[in-house]
Amino acid sequence: MDASIAHDEVTLNLAKKESAEHLHGLAEVYAAMRKRPLRVKAYAVDDDSIDDGENVKVVHFVRHGQGFHNLMADLAHATGREWTQFTIAPENPYIMPEILDSPLTQKGREQARALQPCLDEMETLPQMVVLSPNCRALQTGIIAYQPLLNKVPFIAHEMAREEMGVHVCDQRRPKSQQVSEFPMVDFSLIETEEDELFSPTERESKMSVGERIYTFMEWLSQRPEKHVGVVSHSGW
Repeated sequence: MDASIAHDEVTLNLAKKESAEHLHGLAEVYAAMRKRPLRVKAYAVDDDSIDDGENVKVVHFVRHGQGFHNLMADLAHATGREWTQFTIAPENPYIMPEILDSPLTQKGREQARALQPCLDEMETLPQMVVLSPNCRALQTGIIAYQPLLNKVPFIAHEMAREEMGVHVCDQRRPKSQQVSEFPMVDFSLIETEEDELFSPTERESKMSVGERIYTFMEWLSQRPEKHVGVVSHSGW
């Protein structure tokens, strides 16, 4: 991997810590979702056991590139600063008002651009690209799937957002701003101008995230496209 887009040790160490926090409580979510009528099974693309008669889709999930909130957290972590996630405290870099709906850094843009050659290796290209409506995911999807712009629909979907609340980097900007800045994306599924899902004082529960993902999967299962790109977040 190009050293300019690779994660350094500080980033990897912080990612391991935050990944453990993301996984906490998922067993309960899994148990609850197993009781729902829609069942989602994951297979490797080359798995011969897949029944083509079922509602089978090839979905390419992409996590956004480095955002400025990631950079600020890395810098804080590198200096030895410690903070408790999802708390309103000066030590927490994720509550800085300057990183509301954090965009990509230059490194994040290059990480997204590095995915473009993957399209050349696909037997069938995505027939639709679905994006979280947060800036960093929109930018990642537009750059990574740039060869598909104006050829397939690019659709923003509120249910594909990061686990949200407290951390202002996860708050969506007004819909009109996103529409103006990303005219190549269809925002018709975004129902409200302001971000009514985000709470500045309370973090979203894992069960709520699970409900959103289930709603997204229901929507995706009803779409006609068989090959899809999805650009989202690590906490989704």
